[in-house]
Amino acid sequence: MSVSPPLADLSRLYQTEFIRSARAVGVLWAVCTLCFAIIQVVVLVQPSWVGTAEVHHHGTGPSPHVSGTLGLFEVCVDSDRPVPDCRGSLSSLSPLASFQSVAVLVGVSLWAVWTSVLCLCLFRFCSAATVYKICAWLQLTAGFCLALACLLFPDSWESPEMRALCGDSVGSFSPGNCSVHWAYILAILGILDAAILATLAFVLANRQDALLPPDAKDVTTGLLMSA
Repeated sequence: MSVSPPLADLSRLYQTEFIRSARAVGVLWAVCTLCFAIIQVVVLVQPSWVGTAEVHHHGTGPSPHVSGTLGLFEVCVDSDRPVPDCRGSLSSLSPLASFQSVAVLVGVSLWAVWTSVLCLCLFRFCSAATVYKICAWLQLTAGFCLALACLLFPDSWESPEMRALCGDSVGSFSPGNCSVHWAYILAILGILDAAILATLAFVLANRQDALLPPDAKDVTTGLLMSA
């Protein structure tokens, strides 16, 4: 049964508008995915997950406790030099003993999101819907591992490194004289970012037919296959 010209024209119009909007949203999604991958690197290596709270010290005596920051790989203590004195094994990628499980989870999250970035090359070889779904599942994995890391990190605060920096009052989910710093907050925001990116990828993969009238789906499918 032949399709009337008005229906064919309508299908071409819907196809053109869909391709334009899908490409624009897809480029934005890809850029945000790359930014998320870079953020994951920063979250993993920066020694700024927790740090000492600001203390206003008066008088000429010594400060009542050390000040500095702590990450998954290093503990950095403020010194008289412009650069803080950092202790750890970032160069050998050996996390602090108390935060090994957290570092592994963040590392798996980092692997998943960078794999989704590399999967962008598959657009030249596979259908767009397939690539979007692969990336979506990878981003969900990244967000899940990052969420577990953010939950386990406060549970590991009762460690020698935390006690040396934050005082004896530190404990699980109790930072003592310290408070969470920007790297930990960035990790929490990364969980939300992963959820948004994965949802958008699923939408981009499954929205194609939903944008067209039911009678025009078959026509548009043929046009997309020949494009």
